[in-house]
Amino acid sequence: MDWVSIIPPLVAIIIVFWKKEVIMALLMAVLSAEALILFTSAGQDVILAPIASIERVVSVATSPGNTRILLFSVLVGALLAYIRDSGGVTATVNWLTQRGIANNRRQVGGLTMFTGIVVFIESNLSVLTAGIFARGLFDKFGMSRARLAYLIDSTSAPICILILLNGWGAFVLGLLDGYELEQSSASILWGTVAFNFYAIITLIIAAYTVFADKVHGPMAKAEKQLESSGDNLSAAPATKARYMVVPILTMVLSMVGFMLWTGNGVLSEGSGSKSVLYATVLATVVAYFLLLAGKRFTHHQAVEIGFRGMGELLPLVTIVLLSLTLGASLKVLGTGVFVAGMVGEYLPLVFVVPMLFIAGGIMSFTTGTSWGTFAILIPIGVPLIQQLGLPPSLVIAAILGGGIFGDHCSPISDTTAVSSIASGCDLLEHVRTQLPYALVAGGLTLVAYFIASLLLIG
Repeated sequence: MDWVSIIPPLVAIIIVFWKKEVIMALLMAVLSAEALILFTSAGQDVILAPIASIERVVSVATSPGNTRILLFSVLVGALLAYIRDSGGVTATVNWLTQRGIANNRRQVGGLTMFTGIVVFIESNLSVLTAGIFARGLFDKFGMSRARLAYLIDSTSAPICILILLNGWGAFVLGLLDGYELEQSSASILWGTVAFNFYAIITLIIAAYTVFADKVHGPMAKAEKQLESSGDNLSAAPATKARYMVVPILTMVLSMVGFMLWTGNGVLSEGSGSKSVLYATVLATVVAYFLLLAGKRFTHHQAVEIGFRGMGELLPLVTIVLLSLTLGASLKVLGTGVFVAGMVGEYLPLVFVVPMLFIAGGIMSFTTGTSWGTFAILIPIGVPLIQQLGLPPSLVIAAILGGGIFGDHCSPISDTTAVSSIASGCDLLEHVRTQLPYALVAGGLTLVAYFIASLLLIG
């Protein structure tokens, strides 16, 4: 499959920005992808594309890892509803402000970033914890949910890829272990930290928005609209902070325990998808029993609240499912391989690393997955290291940074959807307001990789 393999993601992106409708965009992209697959398969009728699309959804849903992501996304709705309706959010906000921990917008932003940084074990958990924790604080101080979505999205993945003592590090290490290189896989991986310019620049820009208390572009417009309307999301009257604090602590601490358990005592080898699901289930159960123990609600009322919360997230869960489905279809089409093929060995050496970053960005943007980008590009980047004598850590860092960059820009990324879920922000609003920041960081990163290539290669 050649250039036609990029048609489905282009269809999705065009419809998203034209009709402002993500679900329809993803459906049309999946249909077009399946039609192309059938068209190139001998004896297959393109008219069967709708049936093939349904079967692709079924195959995606039967994958254990994907099913865990979907269950996690649904259960988050119940957890958020319990925390919100219990009055724990308002009580926690009051407690923090009374003690001077979160007395202004800078402190609130800093506390949100700090929460996301501390929970570096798994990106979805980092996003979820910081998002749930900061919602009420952002509402209290008139800060938009779009700003919250940007802050948690721009903290989680960069921190995970810089600290590396998590599933991200284990995944990349596994991809590198199959190659014979002069340095060990671990030393190459740790060496990427200093060269992961996109992650570093993204964190610096996020910190700027916090400590300067300034936002620009579409996000500034969203903030002004919020101020002019005075439309802060309502929460239940204050009760006890424990209704929010205990479930969140349960989720974070049990996540560590489940990572150790699934990794046979080694944190970095634990299963992120299993651990985050188990931790979310446990936190939801704890929140439910807290409501019953505090006689806030009856069993039937609590169950009704939980299912209502799940229902509120069904559109976003559908987006996650269709994003995973489109990713599976594009894998069959070979979209990622085609994009990776843009990086050839005939480029001047100083352009190879910047082009790997660009290829990673395009690939993760069009496919909606950073890990899939790593899996495709690292097997292309390592032979370039071996044959051309390129600095290993610089090459791998460019691939990792490109994957995160495209993922931050992509409206079809499942992690973008999870950030929207955690912050309570509309998905397209999150993409639209985050995009200028990601593009600025990406442009600066490209310049940094060119300069680094001149110094280390040229």
